[in-house]
Amino acid sequence: MDLRHLKSFVVLAEELNFSRAAVRLHISQPPLTRQIQLMESELGAPLFERLPKGLALTAAGCTLLDDARRMLGLMDAAKDRAAQAGRGELGRLDVGIFGSAIFHHIPRLLLQFRSLYPNVQINLHEQTKAEQIQALRERRLTIGFNRHVRPAPDLVVETVYQEPLLVALHGAHPLAQQAAISVRELSQQPLILYPNNTREGFADHVLSMFYHEGLQAQVELEVKDVVTAVALVSSGFGLCVTPEAASSLQLPGVVYRPLKAEPAPTVELVCLYRRDDVSPVLTAFLETVRQFQPQSANETPMR
Repeated sequence: MDLRHLKSFVVLAEELNFSRAAVRLHISQPPLTRQIQLMESELGAPLFERLPKGLALTAAGCTLLDDARRMLGLMDAAKDRAAQAGRGELGRLDVGIFGSAIFHHIPRLLLQFRSLYPNVQINLHEQTKAEQIQALRERRLTIGFNRHVRPAPDLVVETVYQEPLLVALHGAHPLAQQAAISVRELSQQPLILYPNNTREGFADHVLSMFYHEGLQAQVELEVKDVVTAVALVSSGFGLCVTPEAASSLQLPGVVYRPLKAEPAPTVELVCLYRRDDVSPVLTAFLETVRQFQPQSANETPMR
């Protein structure tokens, strides 16, 4: 007994007529009759009672009909799920996240993907750059988002977009009255840097801006993350440079002003994934990433 025979049986049980069932199955009547006879022989019991004006299900036929419908339904569901998985519409996506981008851009991107692929399970992992790279190589992560990632033979590093840099400062600070703050003006202020546990990282990127203009930053504190840095700004400890996404972090007294320089200072957000990963879920997610449109008019999407 195979699935083809089960399907023939179900159709005949619904029609209770060999001719009509054969039409629905797109076969002639003799092959259908042989299929049912084979099933009855294998089961050792008649499935249909032959009547002058048609057929009727026997007790064995009634019992088999319920199970056959369940099995055919499970097979259809299995085929549908396999097809969905092949299109990237079903599966699991493990995403490495970090710091400031989680306040605005990455949640919007994930929400956009979820609206397109609601049956993909998304799991978020807050990890440093080194942890993301290790997790990718150990296949515990599908894709990571980070900054300042060096290329590697086994990993693809792809730019998502360039993000403007802002200065976070207390609203009572004299520079808060300006529309923008230059790197030279910033060099005369106590600076809070982050993160202090990743090299090369965002802190080095900020310091390089001072170096390129022949200036020295007055580093007051180095802290672990953007939340701590902005909290210290709120308390009046100093100023800090943040990506624009971090401006979603609104703490008492903190305002954000564009950082002014030539060329306009930005920081790159990248995604990283295994070069040999050809999974449909990753392919679908990368398509969403590449079509993602940053909300701010000041950000420039990258291809």
